[in-house]
Amino acid sequence: MALDDAGLDLLFREAHTQHGWRDEPVSADQMRALYDLFKWAPTTSNSNPARFVFVMSREGKERLKPALNPTNVEKTMTAPVTVIVASDTRFYEYMPALYPPNPKAGERFADPANQAAATTTALRNGSLQGAYLIIAARALGLGCGPLSGFDNARVDAEFFPDGRWKSNFLCNIGYGDPAKERKRNARLDFDVACRIV
Repeated sequence: MALDDAGLDLLFREAHTQHGWRDEPVSADQMRALYDLFKWAPTTSNSNPARFVFVMSREGKERLKPALNPTNVEKTMTAPVTVIVASDTRFYEYMPALYPPNPKAGERFADPANQAAATTTALRNGSLQGAYLIIAARALGLGCGPLSGFDNARVDAEFFPDGRWKSNFLCNIGYGDPAKERKRNARLDFDVACRIV
């Protein structure tokens, strides 16, 4: 079963990166429902390396603020939620429970000789999970403003001082203000971006 045009518009064609927000609250229960939706999307061997910090309090936002690039301060501080999309550097510890077909699948990532593979797997699949978050939020009627204009090291020092989690990107979530939407930029045509072999 495929989505109809209205669903495709909601998720992709008419969805915009949000730069401003309506004064409408978003609840912790909504964030739980959001996670409970996108957690089902696929990752390598069901590794689920992404971790999410839903920054919703004024105090949390103030902790985040010093790490933001100046152009991202206002839209982040006024967003009802800012999600720190991170990856767990020891994600493989959960794999015996997450991947019963091969309970030892995570052992290769625990081996110090395979640290590069573990880092790559965490980043790749954590990024996928961040993208799933965006699609799920749009499906639930929320707007998203993903951004990478921030100091990862400062965020990690502030929110993950033990070093286990590493920030990837931020995503502001709320009800977007249409008056602050920007004109849609172009996308590459199929023949430029794709090949069929």
